[in-house]
Amino acid sequence: MHTEDELKPFLEGKIPVTVVQNAQMCGTSAGGYVSEGPGLSVYTLADGAVYRTYVSTARGLEFAMPYYALLDRTPKGRDERADTPLWVRRHDEYESSVPTA
Repeated sequence: MHTEDELKPFLEGKIPVTVVQNAQMCGTSAGGYVSEGPGLSVYTLADGAVYRTYVSTARGLEFAMPYYALLDRTPKGRDERADTPLWVRRHDEYESSVPTA
């Protein structure tokens, strides 16, 4: 979890559309969404002290989400453009491709 001071530079800058969309779908604010997001930390113990030697969040965690590699090989990839809705949607949120009579 990030502190308010750690998030300040991010939240005062331009927040990516996908962050805003994900936050809305989760019922929280952008700050709440990024502060509770997943992360990976690596620690080591040396001379009785614990040190965090590595930390990664967001795009740095893609290796743990193998479906991204599959999407990256499709014609439109993840289709992540600022002018389109987030590509991750629930099954009933996609536009129908079946013509109606």
